[in-house]
Formats: sequence, structure tokens, C-alpha cells
Amino acid sequence: MTSDDPASALPGLLSHQGYAFLPATAMRSMLDPGALARWDQFAASWDHLGLDRYMADGGRYRRRRHAVFSIGRAGIERKPHQPHYQSRDYNALNGGIERWFTPVEDQIADHPVLLSILSVCHRLFDALTPPGGRPEAWHVEIHQFRIEPDPGQDGQPTPEGLHRDGVDWVLVLLVSRENIGSGVTSIHDLQRRELGSFTLERPLDAAFVDDGRVYHGVTAIRAIDPARPAHRDVLVVTFRRQ
Repeated sequence: MTSDDPASALPGLLSHQGYAFLPATAMRSMLDPGALARWDQFAASWDHLGLDRYMADGGRYRRRRHAVFSIGRAGIERKPHQPHYQSRDYNALNGGIERWFTPVEDQIADHPVLLSILSVCHRLFDALTPPGGRPEAWHVEIHQFRIEPDPGQDGQPTPEGLHRDGVDWVLVLLVSRENIGSGVTSIHDLQRRELGSFTLERPLDAAFVDDGRVYHGVTAIRAIDPARPAHRDVLVVTFRRQ
């Protein structure tokens, strides 16, 4: 494990400090090259997300799609569409209710890029979980998010503020960032003391989080040029023991 090889350092960093930032070049090295040849097609699906109508702050700046998978020794299997639920202990703003989001399109749920990302996450998260705690199959949720600020309203990537997701492991992967300022990710310990911060700037920049050990949040984003469209697209993947 060397400092000039971020991909090989990832398990150690995540184990030691509860989070890790992985630059796009390193993330790319972990994914299937054949799948990445179709990245543009995968990223373009963020142009077709549904409006998030569950925002308790009244915001209309977030679009998303959602899907649920079972991932284990038997492979990757999509589950029937179901609601996303978080208790108010984990999401004081929007938690406490079942939220039915627009489902991820079939061609994206089966897309080689997504399958490669899920396989990388499964190998990593399974290996970092103590043998006695590894499930036969993980409950995995994926979220396609687009945050769109406008001249009258900042976009909030994490409107609930500093938070945990109530799962075991989290991946946040940048897909696209257009005409956006700020959007700094910060990581905090369970006493809410800051451990580090970074900005996802390039497609495939990634943050890996041990959700039981740290909080995470992202600062508000705004358009650099208010006259032009602006968005921040991310893929969020969560792994939870069933």
C-alpha cells in the first residue's frame, strides 16, 4: 500500500479513518474498461430524472431515481421497486415516511457501468466487514441525484445537513458537475468534530464512507453564471446488512 497508489490504499484508509476520498483516475482503474467505454451513455441518463416531491423545505432543486438490489454470492439481482425509508433519527428533514421515487430505468439498472461499480463496492465492503457480520446478501440501494440551483435558490446536496444514512457503507460518485461553485464534502466523527473535507470535481471522483463511524454533509451549491444551466449529478450507493 503506497501513497502514490490510491486504489490499493483505499481499504486501509477506509478501515483506519472511516472514510476515503478516491480521485477519478484511481476509481477508473478499479472499474471494467469495457464498461467505461459506455460511460457517456450512463451519464446521460441523469438528464431524465423525476422531481423529488418529498422535500420538506419546499425546495424544487432536486431530481432523482431510485432502485434496490440484493448483492451477494449469487450475484447482483434487482428487487421489486419499493419505497426509500429513513427514520427521523437519520433524516430529521425528510425522514419518517415512505418515499416512492421514480424507478431507475431498466437499461441503467442493467448498465455495465453500474454493474461494475456495484461489483467494486461489494468486494470492498464485504472484505472490510468482519466475517461474522457478513450477510449472505446485502440490501443495496442506488440513488441518481441531480441538484439544480437557480438564481433565486441555492441547491442543497444534503438538505438534512450533517448526517448518517442509517446503513453500513456508502459510496458517493460524481457523475457530472456543470457551472457549479462550492459543494464541499466534509466528514465528521460521532462527536461531530471535523475529520476532513474535499470537493468532488471530476466525473468518477468518489467518497467512500463507513456510515456507522462518521457523519457526512455537503455545502450548498450555486451557479457560477446565473444565466446558464447548472447542475451537480451524483450516484449514491448504500450497502446495509439485511
